[in-house]
Amino acid sequence: MPSDSPANNSLHALAHSLNRIVSEGRNPDTLDIDTLSTTDILSRINAEDAKVASAVATQIAQIAKVVDAAAHSIQQGGRLIYVGAGTSGRLGILDAVECRPTFSVPDDVVVGIIAGGESAIQHAVEGAEDNVDAGQRDLAQIALTRADTVVGISASGRTPYVSGALAYAQSVGCVTGAIACSPDAAIFEKADITICPVVGPEALTGSTRMKSGTAQKMVLNMISTTTMITLGKTYENLMVDVNASNEKLKARALRIVMQATDCDEDTAQQALLACDNKAKVAILMVLTGMSASEAHSQLQDTNGFLRKAVLSSKQAAKQGE
Repeated sequence: MPSDSPANNSLHALAHSLNRIVSEGRNPDTLDIDTLSTTDILSRINAEDAKVASAVATQIAQIAKVVDAAAHSIQQGGRLIYVGAGTSGRLGILDAVECRPTFSVPDDVVVGIIAGGESAIQHAVEGAEDNVDAGQRDLAQIALTRADTVVGISASGRTPYVSGALAYAQSVGCVTGAIACSPDAAIFEKADITICPVVGPEALTGSTRMKSGTAQKMVLNMISTTTMITLGKTYENLMVDVNASNEKLKARALRIVMQATDCDEDTAQQALLACDNKAKVAILMVLTGMSASEAHSQLQDTNGFLRKAVLSSKQAAKQGE
């Protein structure tokens, strides 16, 4: 193939662009990593990982903007949608699928989309991340509307699939966010809100599943968890909307009721049995003496906010004295 062929020119341009991406740089602190003992390699990697939390902390104000947008979307019947390729796409899916068992939200409220489709979750799909049109197509297939919030995820910030998805989301009228670990990321051009925890070069050059992936996971945890807290899915720091769908989660729901009310196990168990294992309803029953139907109705009146329901019940009791 001639050295000036379009394919070679494109490859040269891409290689040159990678030189400007922080996460693709060489880490001077790990140049000798292949000469170290197993323990020293692990210590070196751990030292790099220790830099991640402080990098994420610099982005809290930006993360808060995504949370506010996502909460508003969900309140209006819209969705929080993550879009990514490779590791970034898998992290988005991981965060999305955990929301149903943790917070009892339907699977279509927080959605993860990965370049290459479901097969790409376990196997690399060659070229999927380079397809700009596929990003638009995949969002169109889930009937994207302006009520949704779309967050693109890319460690390098140059993934064409993600850029295509964000461009389409903006054209629909969605609020768009983008998470990348390199400043001046291309995906930021199509994002209303940018999140950029700069964790520096990886211990293994270009292996962005490491620090960059950890930073992305931390940010996604913060987005989904804080969104659900603002929607009333917690009481104090307890997961009171946990979906008790298996034995472990039923045991967790039992503990949550006991922790929230300081009641004994039998009392918690009886309350849960009376309300189909709904911890939030059971807690309100124990704290106020309400029946299951009364507690359910009270929670509906407070849009699912347990703290508001408890306070409202206490105020009503005082007024009735």
